[in-house]
Amino acid sequence: MKNSTTNTQTHTTKDQDAKNRLLETASLTPDTVLEKYNVTLSGRSTREVERLQDIYGKNVITKQNKDSTAKRLFRAFIDPFIMVLIILAAISFVTDVLMAAPGQKDPWSVVIVMVMVLIAGILQFVQESRSNSAAEKLSAMVETTIAVQRDGKDAAEIPIDEIVIGDIITLAAGDMVPADLRIIQAKDLFVSQSSLTGESEPTEKFSITRNTSGKEPLEMDNLAFMGSTVISGSALAVTINIGDSTIFGSIAKQLSNKKPPTSFEKGISSVSWLLIRFMMVMVPVVFILGGFRSGSWMDAFLFALSVAVGLTPAMLPTIVAAGLARGATALSKKKVIVKDLNSIQNFGAMDILCTDKTGTLTQDKVTLMYSLNVRGSEDPHVLKHAFLNSYYQTGLKNLMDIAVLDYAKSHPEIDNLSNYQKLDEIPFDFARRRMSVVVQDNLNKIQMITKGAIEEMLAICSHADIDGTVIPITPELHNAILAKVKNYNEDGMRVLGIAHKTEPSTDNTFSVADENNMVLIGYLAFLDPPKESSATAIKTLRDYGVEVKILTGDNEAVTRAVCRKVGISVGKIILGTDVEARTDEVLDTIVEKSAVFAKLSPQQKSRVVAALRRRGHTVGYMGDGINDAAAMKQADVGISVDTAVDIAKESANIILLDKDLMVLEEGIIEGRKTYANIIKYIKMTISSNFGNILSILAASAFLPFLPMLPLQLLVLNLIYDISCIAIPWDNVDPEFLKIPRKWNASSISKFMFWFGPISSFFDITTFLALYFWICPAMCGGAYHTISADAQIQFAAIFHTGWFIESLWSQTLVIHMIRTPKIPFFQSRASIQVLLLGLAGISVGTILPYIPIGAILNMSPLPFTFYALLAATVIAYIILTTIVKKLYIHRYKELL
Repeated sequence: MKNSTTNTQTHTTKDQDAKNRLLETASLTPDTVLEKYNVTLSGRSTREVERLQDIYGKNVITKQNKDSTAKRLFRAFIDPFIMVLIILAAISFVTDVLMAAPGQKDPWSVVIVMVMVLIAGILQFVQESRSNSAAEKLSAMVETTIAVQRDGKDAAEIPIDEIVIGDIITLAAGDMVPADLRIIQAKDLFVSQSSLTGESEPTEKFSITRNTSGKEPLEMDNLAFMGSTVISGSALAVTINIGDSTIFGSIAKQLSNKKPPTSFEKGISSVSWLLIRFMMVMVPVVFILGGFRSGSWMDAFLFALSVAVGLTPAMLPTIVAAGLARGATALSKKKVIVKDLNSIQNFGAMDILCTDKTGTLTQDKVTLMYSLNVRGSEDPHVLKHAFLNSYYQTGLKNLMDIAVLDYAKSHPEIDNLSNYQKLDEIPFDFARRRMSVVVQDNLNKIQMITKGAIEEMLAICSHADIDGTVIPITPELHNAILAKVKNYNEDGMRVLGIAHKTEPSTDNTFSVADENNMVLIGYLAFLDPPKESSATAIKTLRDYGVEVKILTGDNEAVTRAVCRKVGISVGKIILGTDVEARTDEVLDTIVEKSAVFAKLSPQQKSRVVAALRRRGHTVGYMGDGINDAAAMKQADVGISVDTAVDIAKESANIILLDKDLMVLEEGIIEGRKTYANIIKYIKMTISSNFGNILSILAASAFLPFLPMLPLQLLVLNLIYDISCIAIPWDNVDPEFLKIPRKWNASSISKFMFWFGPISSFFDITTFLALYFWICPAMCGGAYHTISADAQIQFAAIFHTGWFIESLWSQTLVIHMIRTPKIPFFQSRASIQVLLLGLAGISVGTILPYIPIGAILNMSPLPFTFYALLAATVIAYIILTTIVKKLYIHRYKELL
């Protein structure tokens, strides 16, 4: 207790020191902050960085929920099913060992149950460890970086965990703030702090000094905090606190990282507790019936305990963990990184994929095709202004900026900055859809150069430059410009307008308000051609039941042209203004019928995804930009790429190492395979258990002895459970993979009532054959007419016969239920499932003929029994096949 108090006090002191450092730097001027941390705008030297890393360590948050091996091993055994087995083992130990008379002590029941506990618990521990290890390794493949000034060189991207105190950080739109920072230069910097404060609206940040008296760090608008996101603008900042010393780190120490359960996890849990409740109801019934019929209440009690063990699917947690881990590992080999293992099932259930067109449908290699004046003629004057705009902007450089800069490299007359210096910039944001830089030439002429979407540019331009003459933009000229641009859009080109304004401000302070009364000088036409694989990929996804919907910020003409080339039926394109004007109820109807949405803002993309989910769809969203993050969080499964901006990767459940729709096919297949094998185990186990209950109730009602000895029932369940271990590696029919698969709890109960009675029917036919034919033939008469010793032999033969028949039918049910086809002929299980099943049947069948069979009170069986068994197996296959056909005809699916 003393150590705990001391640790708490230490953490409190460190947190207070970190808070004080933030408040102190907020009250200092930027120059004083740099002086205090002994750093210049050129950044730390490599030697200083190494020294500081030795002192303060890495810029990482200590994971509070990282459990020790012992704790994880303990937790593996604290599972509802395993706990039931442990309780049953304890009861058996008391009744069979402690309370048993001398010479009658029988520890074997306890031993077998504990073997089942150890197998289930250890497998659960191993699979959970593998899953966690796989998730950590896969997450490590996705690295978040930030631009840092060091050694007097230009800012370079480094992993955020390598940041040290005093590092000079360059922030731009799309960046995750990597530590607690003091802003020393800022331009229209807006930061979302919702992860820290819950406020949805972005906060503007400045570099000016603030009075910190009586204030909290989060109230300071010249500080930026780890975990927040840069929405727009740019900045330079000094690192003040890293890792656990950050505000985010102090909060993380107080909170659990446990996520709310997914619908799949809730479904698994509901099935688990359904089986436990089912067991708690049926076991007392079996006990009472067995006690009345056999006359031995102790034997009936032990048998009821064994039935409870049999009804406990101890392998369920292991099968689920193994299935998810196998799926994640398989996907990693196909360049798909799974950050959240439980998202694999949603991947397979996805029936709508929303995606931007850039880089998914298109090649993500934008080429500058034309730089045109207002008349539509090539004009180097337009290109020169475009180059100055793209070069000097420090915000989020998109593919079109890169295309302009690449083009300029091959044209030295354009790539010449000696006559210009940058004065200021107004960064891009998704509301304005444009950005501006302010430059001054060697003649001291100051001009603002603005680049953006053509509609937004026309809204701020009052004049146009026609052959060197500036004239007002009349409605006729306005329409002529739009018509010319539309022609390029219809050829799949994206067009940006270029405008300028001389002497935009009288006091040399520049803002969005200065973007008015500008002169349009021309436009740039870019081509991002569709990928050759796009049409094939879209058709393939459609074949797998996944509809592709395009959600883009681009205009409708370009979007229509690209969609037409890749085979997406466009119809009416829904614009962002249409989305904004509709209520949720109306939007729900619109999104169902429409496949293409254009000129969407980030919030409008998120609304479209939310509407699709309300319609009952499982929605995936694939994006790589800051404007995609909200929609990705809204989707059932967020998909991004390794080259995406930080906030997009942070929001994603799945990371693709290849930005290609074809890669998604592999993810969908693995998701559906994982779901298929998990649902196989659940349905075959619950139907088999239901059938066993019916069989046991019937046998307990008319047999003068227990239908099987408790120890035999335990061994039977042990063999069956081991046979099921390989199910996560089973083959899945190609036809099953073609349809999206959602978790449906109601289908489990229907499946149970249809298929459970089949195994029960053949159990009962076996009971009748054993009781009235095989056992009397071997023991010299009916049970009530023979001696006590013969009755013991009679019961032993009956027990052995049902043991073997039950083992064969339970193992066979794996192959019958795993596919709607005829097993072994039309659909084969994986080699792992086949070998384990064969091994289980072989071991169970030879038990009566080896010494351990005597310990289990088993008796060798005559040839006539095996003839009966063969006929039963054949009849079982035929009847199950018929019922499968009827079930599929009625419910349109098996699993």
